[in-house]
Amino acid sequence: MKVIYDIANFLWTYVIAYTLLGMGLYYTIRLGVPQIRYFKRTIIAMKNNIKSNDNVSGFATLCAAVGGQVGTGSLVGVASALTAGGAGAIFWMWVTALFGMVITFAEAVLGQLFREKQEDGTYKGGPAYYIEKGLKSKSLAIIISILYILGIGIAIVSLQTNSIANSFSMIVNIDPLIPGVVVLILTALVIVGGVKRLADTSSLIVPFMALGYIIIVLYIVISNINMLPNMFKLIFKSAFTTQAAAGGFLGHTVMQAFSSGVARGLFSNDAGDGVAAIMHATADVKHPAEQGMLSMLGTFITTCIICSFTAFAILSTNVLPSGYEGINLLQEAFYTSMGVSGRWIVFLAMFLFGFTTLLADIYYGEVNIVYIFKKKSNIPIWIYRILTAIILLISCKIELKAIWAAIDTLIALIVFINLVALLLLFKHVKYIFNDYKKQLKDGIEEPIWNNTDIKF
Repeated sequence: MKVIYDIANFLWTYVIAYTLLGMGLYYTIRLGVPQIRYFKRTIIAMKNNIKSNDNVSGFATLCAAVGGQVGTGSLVGVASALTAGGAGAIFWMWVTALFGMVITFAEAVLGQLFREKQEDGTYKGGPAYYIEKGLKSKSLAIIISILYILGIGIAIVSLQTNSIANSFSMIVNIDPLIPGVVVLILTALVIVGGVKRLADTSSLIVPFMALGYIIIVLYIVISNINMLPNMFKLIFKSAFTTQAAAGGFLGHTVMQAFSSGVARGLFSNDAGDGVAAIMHATADVKHPAEQGMLSMLGTFITTCIICSFTAFAILSTNVLPSGYEGINLLQEAFYTSMGVSGRWIVFLAMFLFGFTTLLADIYYGEVNIVYIFKKKSNIPIWIYRILTAIILLISCKIELKAIWAAIDTLIALIVFINLVALLLLFKHVKYIFNDYKKQLKDGIEEPIWNNTDIKF
């Protein structure tokens, strides 16, 4: 297991973190800083795509994508980043989100451009599709599909169940397998309904759970308002200077803050790993760039808002040296301010956030199985579902660090391949974005994409 830890640490410290931020900077400059200049447009795009008569709406897809992003990334991911990299990791999560917004824009655009219509009228797309069609590389597309199945559809799914089960067992003295079985049953009820049921379920859960969580954390932060100045000072200072050990708690280096902040920042918003393309490819919108705008909004919501509030709750209550990790660290923060009810609130948030993420991650696994085996048989899908069901239960008993090591290694490989594809397919994104901007400049409020005119 130590070998996996070392590999994951090397990849994120010396390869992926720099590559990810570098790609974000490249796209930001070449597209003219769209995450800032067109931020208002992301809100308009959301309003324009609330409903779709025949298929999955852009808003429903945004909710499903945010549901897949907000999950454990915004709760467990933040807590793990603080444990591994200290307060400075939060600064690097913000940086990752800023550049990640334009990366998810590109992924959503490519997902829309290279998607395929299914027999039931829905769409499937993602990195495997734009790598095969855009880069003309079937072998590389299959490789990244296999990595998605293992990394997203199995490893990250394990994290969701582990976190939900352990957040419950911290409150009630019960075997984690019992809440694991409950999660398994609820998951089965939604997954068999396909992407439309997934999107509809997420549309109902995500807006309310996010708003409720923010309100509660605001209460905690306000209750500890005197901690705010020092908290922000610590975040910015720790991002650039090594923090010495204090109070028996380990210190953190700048490199630890950087690597853990970028890694968990990506995990919180999926920027760079391509899963945004899988979900946003299903949306029924008039222009690919319109869905790209929604994807940027999703990244902003998950990291800049939800993740920040989670960090504020932990740092303002000063529970970082407590020795807890993952979701239990956040529960301790809520317990400090709200007593036992705080732990129940975190469990409820973890259940709702983790459940929507779990649904999205299983869907991502299925999309890539469909890509590899096409529609020749449903047997591979059912084999995957049965295997996932078994893993959902086993993961309740696995050590959190082991799950993170597997996730970090597999996601690092996915990100590297996907970023290479984004670099080589930049001209497609640029062309579509220019078409979108031109129509807006011409006074067209809802630009329409005419793919028969495409010229690259």
